[in-house]
Parts: sequence; structure tokens; C-alpha cells
Amino acid sequence: MTINRRSFLTGTLGSAALATGHLATADSATPEKQLHATISRPNRIAVSTYSYWRYRPDTRLTILECIDLASEAGFDGVELLHVQMRDESSGHLQQIKQRAFRHGLDLCGFSTHQSFVSPDAESRKKNIEKTKHFIELAYKLGIPTIRVNTGRWGTSKNFNELMKNKGIEPRLPGYTDEEGFKWVIDSFEQCLKTAENCGVVMGLENHWGLGRTAEGVMKVVKAIDSPWLQVTADTGNFLEDQYRQFDAIAGNTVFVQAKTYFGGGTWYTLEIDYNRIAAILRKHKYRGYISLEFEGKEPHETAIPKSLALLRKAFSPQPV
Repeated sequence: MTINRRSFLTGTLGSAALATGHLATADSATPEKQLHATISRPNRIAVSTYSYWRYRPDTRLTILECIDLASEAGFDGVELLHVQMRDESSGHLQQIKQRAFRHGLDLCGFSTHQSFVSPDAESRKKNIEKTKHFIELAYKLGIPTIRVNTGRWGTSKNFNELMKNKGIEPRLPGYTDEEGFKWVIDSFEQCLKTAENCGVVMGLENHWGLGRTAEGVMKVVKAIDSPWLQVTADTGNFLEDQYRQFDAIAGNTVFVQAKTYFGGGTWYTLEIDYNRIAAILRKHKYRGYISLEFEGKEPHETAIPKSLALLRKAFSPQPV
């Protein structure tokens, strides 16, 4: 007895639908549509080591300790915070990679800091070389993307003042935003070859400075016009018209950082509708990681499990 491919596929998918409780209607019973329904999966959820560390003197855990905690909590991956890294030797990098592997965790992101918003060419050159170094570190760790920033004017007294002013600060006297954007674009262009050679995508975050708005982020991304500079989308960094702005960068997003604020935020608390965020990302066919950045005051022992449950629920598969 012979069975043709269409009969076999129809029968197999019908059994799968029964097993999962999803029966196709007469209008949608084609094998192609049933196949599409069976391959839907949730976005994987990671946690940034920042969520445990948080720049707090009472939670200065090592990266290895954070990886252990991420595994215990049930995450799928870990995003590393570079400023938390105290040892860049090859031996330590491989220890980090091995620890994650033994826990069954992906090292999926690397959060770095740089600033190209400076009239000083030497300062920009140092930051270009620093960014190339970050790309090479990510390559050694097997991490496919790094978070990068435009940088800011640096006219705020400190970060607390910057946050008080919602990330807005005056320009350096005598300079314009257009000059700042030119410095940023020129600098990232000089990092592209290293990114391509290493296979590491730079994800420009909607952070502060010239990247504070979706328009600022996309101005740089469109000017560069390269698959090696895309977007890291942070759910907690648009303080006005947040969903419109998030939608504007979602089409170029390669990595998502998801803020939660249990216990109240360190600098501010932003109400975020994660069902709405998930819908925006589905619309743009984003299939990548969602990385938790817990930024509240509640102890991580209780806040991070609650955050993971919230994100798992929001980014679970939707009916097709």
C-alpha cells in the first residue's frame, strides 16, 4: 500500500491537532495552515546579570554566580553586563561559557557602554577601539549580539540628575545634535568590519543621549544601513508615547531588554503592558530573546521569579 505525501501530512497534522487540543475549522484545514500552527513557539526568556547586580553595594554578585541563579530560576539564557566583568582573560571567558553550557543556558547578549557624542576626535577613537574590543569579547564568548549606545553630551552633573530630567540634558555649548549624529554614525561605520568578521550584531539601544527617542535610534540605523548595526529595544527607556516609539524600532530589533520594577524603581517606575509589547513584536515577526532587566528595589530572590512568570505569560504562543 502506498501513501502519498499530502495524505500522510494531513493525517499526521490532524493527529497533532487532536493531541494539542487545536482542531482546524473547515476553512483552515489545509496542511500548510496546520503546519504553521504546530511550529508556533514562545520567545525565549533570558535574564541580564544586571538584574542581580543592579549597581547596588549589597548585591555585587559575580557573573558566574548570576549564571547559577539564572539556571535555578528557570531562564533560557543569560545576558552579560560588561561593567560587571572583572576578568577578561581567555581562561575566565571560557569558564563563563562552560558554566552557561553546563546549565543548558545560552549566552545570548552582551551589554556594553560607549559614547561617540564628543567633539574630541581622540575620545571618539578610544570609544571605537573599545567597541571593537567588546565585539571581539562577544565572539570569544559565542555571543551573537552586543548592546551599544550613541552616548550623550555629558552635561549632567551625574546619572541621578539625568534621570531626574528624564534623560534630557543640554548640548555642549557651540555644538548641535546634527554634529553629534555625524560623530555617532562615523564611529559605528568604523566598527562594522569587526562586527562582520566576528559575526556579532551591534544592537543600538534606545538608551539616553541621542538614542533617547525612536527617531534618534532609527536615524543612526538607517544611515548605517547594515545588518551588523540594528536595534536593541528596551521596554523601559521610552518615557513618552512609549508604545508608538517601541513600534517604530521593532522592525529592526534583534534583541529585547524587558524592564520590571517590583518594589518600586531605582530611578523611576514605568507602567508597561507586556501583552501590548508582545503584540507589537509579533506584528513585526520578532522571534528572538526577551531579556529581563529587573530594576526594582525588591530583593531579587522574590522579584526575579515574579518577573519571569510575567514575561513567560505575555510571550507565550498565541492562537494562529
